[in-house]
Amino acid sequence: MTASTANYLWSLTDILGQGATASVYKARNKRTGELVAVKVFNVVSYNRPHEVQMREFEMLRKLNHGNIVKLFTVEELPTKQKVLVMEYCSGGSLLSLLEEPENAFGLAETEFLTVLQCVVQGMNHLRENGVVHRDIKPGNIMRQVGEDGKSVYKLTDFGAARELEDDEKFMSIYGTEEYCVDLWSIGVTFYHTATGSLPFTPYGGPRRNKPTMFKITTEKPMGAIAGIQRVEDGPIEWSYHLPHSCQLSQGLRVQLVPILAGVLEADQERCWGFDQFFTATTDILQRQPVHLYCLQQAMAHSIYIHRHNTVSVFHEEVASQTGIGVQQQHLLYLGHDLPLEGNMKVVNLPSTKPSRPLILLSFAPESNTSLPFREPETPVIPSRFDVLADYNFSKVIVGVVHQYVRIVKSQERGNLIFGFNRIWNDIKSHEWSKVRIFTYNYTSSVLYVSRKLHVIVVSVQVHQHLPVYSGGIQEFQDRLDHLLIEQAKLTETLSNDKSCQKMEMLLKKIMTIHQHYRKDRMTGKLAYNDEQIHKFEKIHLSSHIKRMKSLFREDCIQRYKELLASTRTWSRSETTWYPPSRQGKTPKNPVGKEKPRGEPQ
Repeated sequence: MTASTANYLWSLTDILGQGATASVYKARNKRTGELVAVKVFNVVSYNRPHEVQMREFEMLRKLNHGNIVKLFTVEELPTKQKVLVMEYCSGGSLLSLLEEPENAFGLAETEFLTVLQCVVQGMNHLRENGVVHRDIKPGNIMRQVGEDGKSVYKLTDFGAARELEDDEKFMSIYGTEEYCVDLWSIGVTFYHTATGSLPFTPYGGPRRNKPTMFKITTEKPMGAIAGIQRVEDGPIEWSYHLPHSCQLSQGLRVQLVPILAGVLEADQERCWGFDQFFTATTDILQRQPVHLYCLQQAMAHSIYIHRHNTVSVFHEEVASQTGIGVQQQHLLYLGHDLPLEGNMKVVNLPSTKPSRPLILLSFAPESNTSLPFREPETPVIPSRFDVLADYNFSKVIVGVVHQYVRIVKSQERGNLIFGFNRIWNDIKSHEWSKVRIFTYNYTSSVLYVSRKLHVIVVSVQVHQHLPVYSGGIQEFQDRLDHLLIEQAKLTETLSNDKSCQKMEMLLKKIMTIHQHYRKDRMTGKLAYNDEQIHKFEKIHLSSHIKRMKSLFREDCIQRYKELLASTRTWSRSETTWYPPSRQGKTPKNPVGKEKPRGEPQ
């Protein structure tokens, strides 16, 4: 079945969303075929006062911003029902994105920052126009995906929005009650986006247990950003930080948690106003992430810092995040020493990314032996046959396995980063005053593609007196031969390590079962043979989960411990390059070595 207005038509099965008073469909312009979204109001909506019915039309006409869904026109059905013709967002809603199993533990850091930026900018436009939304949630944030694959998020559904009067706009400098509601909703939305879960969860869920939900949101301790009740009538477990399973780096979490605590404040007098919220979120978005890999800890870090800050401030941030004191830090970049002056600006640091970080060595002995990751929690598989329960369980498991794969890949990346720096620095440490390595080639994409390390020595230049340096050249050649053998061993080790591929294969098998269970859920009551197949799939699912845990515990964790031991052994020898008088200080450029300029010579 189809429906249409004068200029647009759509199928009634092509539904994008549905609410109490309206449904949203994907429609097309009759003349051009351009995709749009049409919001069709139902009979219930016309029982509302006329000014309420007109509110959304007038609100959208007034607003014009890249992070707010555009209103193109208002048309009517033959029944005289109003139809809003709006911008179509190809990526669905933020809620639909969060409900995808791979996002069970929240969005990746870059995508979260995109959500943060878009929602903050859209909310600021509302504030500048004296509008409170009053229904901010992931389902009312749409995602537009550009040709480059990047997301733009846009606020939508202004049916509950209200325009403030002049005296209320003055009061909103300090925060009206409705602004506090908007800010609370933003806090819940950001927590959900970062973690994949709602921050406040009473036993049985928010809708079924409204009394406890009210108690959680009104009696929440200051600074708490989450609370969960695990048993009926049991205590509420408060949390003051983001969960370990969250994909955000520690550097971003440190910046984000105070904002969440400020807007998720139960006491209205202590709750942040919009100005404070906007200033704090803008501060995060203006910071530059500097990617860092600490060899002794075999751990990646992201240092969020302003570009105009000095290197001294950067060193302090590194110390705060890694526990390695300023005087004990030694930085490398692409195999070169990175001498930094304290008053140098952060903007002058080399460009970094996760696959090409700064390398941090410590002159201090490393005593921390804890793992930088935790094994994801796996719920108990339902013992009884239940189509709905089995589907929900399989969905959770898909998300858990995605988390396993992410951890394994991060450790694999750590092995490669360590291997490259070990080999290159071993070459670099055996230079002579007249023997120089001019260039090398290191293709960073191998971190993800071939998992092979290439160090190519292009030339060795001897300026004069060749007989004098022949002994040194021979020693250098012997050392290089040894390092090439080490490289071959590393390449063989990495190529023989199939943990990640095995994990990804298990993920595919579990996703297939999940798709099967999705069909069973839609079918409802299964025939006898289909029920037997469903049960067999549950046996396979249980077997895949056990195999996944075994791979993680016996391969991934063991490999990480070996990497940790190797990095500490190597880094202890690395620090012997420098005499005691220079250890504990920011290393100066060694004699006979060229000062790096961001890229190796």
